[in-house]
Formats: sequence, structure tokens, C-alpha cells
Amino acid sequence: MKVLIVGSNGFLGSHVKSIINNEYDYEVLQITGKEQIDITKYDDLDKYLSKSRPDVVINCAAFVGGISYGYKYPARMLYENSMMAINLYKASQKNKVKMAIAVWEWGAYYGDAKIKGAKLDISKWNRPSPETIPSFAKAAGLYMICSMSKHSAEAKGCSDSLMRDYRGYVAEATGANIFFFKNGEVHTPLPDCFLNGITRQTIINIIKKNGFKVFERHIEINELENFEQCWLTGTAAEVTPVGQIGDYNFEVGSFVKDLVTDYENIVRE
Repeated sequence: MKVLIVGSNGFLGSHVKSIINNEYDYEVLQITGKEQIDITKYDDLDKYLSKSRPDVVINCAAFVGGISYGYKYPARMLYENSMMAINLYKASQKNKVKMAIAVWEWGAYYGDAKIKGAKLDISKWNRPSPETIPSFAKAAGLYMICSMSKHSAEAKGCSDSLMRDYRGYVAEATGANIFFFKNGEVHTPLPDCFLNGITRQTIINIIKKNGFKVFERHIEINELENFEQCWLTGTAAEVTPVGQIGDYNFEVGSFVKDLVTDYENIVRE
């Protein structure tokens, strides 16, 4: 397998190179000189790609010269260079490349919400039934509903939106799972029609190891009135306290604060 590592001279690139097994035949593309600030010139890049024809592209380029290459550069590169047989916008059965990984610097997903608590709207859109779409997949159609809901929430001054499932039960936020706390117990929606996130599973394990009960069940929207604390979990969200969902308010209390610390200690140890 031939692996093309873009932006290999930075920390991420060096780390990726160090963990790639010796069995892979990998080449490194260095972005230097004017190419660092001019993403409209592709002659040299085209020649390189035509020659190397990689099977996998791993993008480790982040912010170089004030431009976020982790977003702008690779997306355009992968789209415009047909010889790579990668197209981010159309599915192709003839595509021989099985995977492309993009890595870029990302700040706090919900800003200062870990201190104040995120503010969520309640979306008018519901998560679809598993009979209509692969509801456990990270698919474009599912993200469209979430994006529309998040944009609507942001227009109202909120950070995100709470999604209900096709039956009207509480499901998740647009890009994160959700938890609630009351009377020393944790409640979270049963992931029977949405993604059971890796961070969600990690948080459940942490909570149980700390001696608390976790109930995975269907939650009615009117139950939010009785919950004391609330938080979101996800790769980007990590563990983010929630202060408000619609007209329902929650405390950013000691339980969720301790959970934030416990999770950060685990992922950074």
C-alpha cells in the first residue's frame, strides 16, 4: 500500500509517520515555498500525484501561513485531481482508494460552554426511522438534517439543537450524544436509531466505574423539567455541560464538572 502523507514536517505528520507499520510503502509530500500560501497552483502537485498514485491520503497539514490547509487545501486537491481517483462529493464504484484521512487543528467545539454550559434549541426536524435510512451511519443525508437544525439554532443565539427521534423521544444533539443527571443517577437515550458514539461509551464506562448507575432508555421531552444536570459527548464536543435546552434549565454542577476532568485525564494521559 502506498500512503501519501501531506504536511509531514509538523507534529501530526511526524506522529503519523512514527505509527505507520513498516509494511507500508509510503511517500511524503512536502508543501514548501509559495505552495504554502497559494493553493491555486497545481502543476507541480499534478506531476507528483500522476507519478506516485497513492492508495491512501493522510492529511496532517494544519494552519500554514495563515491558511487552514486541513480544510481548504486537501478538499480542493482531492476534488480536482482525478488521477487520485478520490472524489469527496460523488460516490464511485470504480474508486480504488478506500480511505482518506484529514487532520486539522480544532478549538473548543462549543466555545466557553464547558464553563457556562451550552445553550440548545429544540429542532423541528426529527431523526429518521431506521427503516428509511442507515440511521447508525455517519452519512451525508443524516448530516443534512443536523446541519439545518444547527444553523437554525445558531440563528437564535444557541450553540446547537436537540434532536428528537422519529417517535418523538429525546435522541441527541446535532453532532453529539446527550446525558442527564438527577437524584444521583444518570439517564441517557437508548441508541436504537442513532449513533452509539465512542465517546458516549467511554463516558458510560467512567460513570459506572465511579459507582453511579446509568439508565439507557427512551426519554420523553417533558422529562427534561426534572433533570438537574445535562451534558453532551462526542469526539469534537468531548464532555460539554449544557445550561439550557429550550425553556428547560440545568445546573453546571459538580457531577458534570468532575466528568469533564475525568475524561480529559483519560484522553490526555
